[in-house]
Amino acid sequence: MQGTEANPIMAFFPLILMFGVFYFLLIRPQQKKEKDKQAMIQNIKKGDKVVTSGGILGTVVGVKDNIVVLKVGDGDTKIEFLKSAISDKTESQKE
Repeated sequence: MQGTEANPIMAFFPLILMFGVFYFLLIRPQQKKEKDKQAMIQNIKKGDKVVTSGGILGTVVGVKDNIVVLKVGDGDTKIEFLKSAISDKTESQKE
């Protein structure tokens, strides 16, 4: 009586397939999103309208190394934020 031995690679195939699915559906999109956010933060310039992670809307009036100065509200109120606190750019509204 001869025993049939399964190919060891075929035994790990479902595990390899599951890792591939996780990589393409979860890991890769998250890495791309983080890379895009870092590029957006590095390209912030004076005049951009941004939203902070705390929900504050403002216009960039100055950029230093790690600090962004935002003008908020209708007056001349200026607040300094870390660049990492910027969550998104907003489209400027035409008035």
